[in-house]
Amino acid sequence: MSNSDSNSDSNSYLVFICGSALRGQPDHQTIAETKFIKEIKTEPRYRLHSVEDKHPGIYEVKEGGISIPGELYEMTEEQYQHLLANEPPHLYPFPVTLQGGGEAIAMLYPREIIAERNYLDVSSYSGWTAYKASKS
Repeated sequence: MSNSDSNSDSNSYLVFICGSALRGQPDHQTIAETKFIKEIKTEPRYRLHSVEDKHPGIYEVKEGGISIPGELYEMTEEQYQHLLANEPPHLYPFPVTLQGGGEAIAMLYPREIIAERNYLDVSSYSGWTAYKASKS
């Protein structure tokens, strides 16, 4: 799923990161070699949950969504495949809508699993980094 909205060649991916791979977070080394574009938020169409307090689980909603803050990265095919290979179970790539227009690929989490396992909704913290900071 190549993203042609990117400013470079068609073998690159525009990826929205909003969890443990953010700069300053424990898994950032997974994407450290990729090109950081900018900090950005999604449109307010998503909910944010803590999956076993290890990483966020986000999914799209029709109403009651928030804007999730994150970072935008450009990745080569190899970097993108490395990211996918290092993601926790159940996360899957899917386009998210960004504030100001456009889309990027993000790692979403199945809403059914969140409901089934009753993972904590942390949307009120307005981001994974804020949620993690509140726990320390």
